[in-house]
Amino acid sequence: MENNIRFSNKKAHFLYEIIETFNAGIQLLGTEIKSIRNGKANLTDTYCIFEKGELYVKNMYIAEYEYGTHYNHTPRGDRKLLLKRRELNRLEKKIKEKGFTIVPITMYINEKGLAKMTIGLARGKKLFDKREDIKRKDTQRELDRMGKIK
Repeated sequence: MENNIRFSNKKAHFLYEIIETFNAGIQLLGTEIKSIRNGKANLTDTYCIFEKGELYVKNMYIAEYEYGTHYNHTPRGDRKLLLKRRELNRLEKKIKEKGFTIVPITMYINEKGLAKMTIGLARGKKLFDKREDIKRKDTQRELDRMGKIK
């Protein structure tokens, strides 16, 4: 079963230095997964937070399912992430250290048809790190142009 459904948080790698990544399942309602399969979701401005020992993704946009009835979901509701207990404990311990956060990187449908999210343990970048990334990207673009010209 070939799935090309993949959403990414484009600002995650620019704003944060990703130290470690985890794959987590997402607890969704029926109308939410149908809307994701239709390609109507967005990870912009999303973040993860611990509440009562569980990890939740906040501010993730999943459009209302167009054929949903009064049982339709809220577009920006909180969704629970499904990880193993030792991974949750490890992440919660790291979050308590200064400067660490958990950032959603990508969301995709796997080969079994389940929604999964790649989250990253991240540290915020400083302004000069962002400038270096922009400079590196510009020089790579110039080198690619020179390669195409020759």
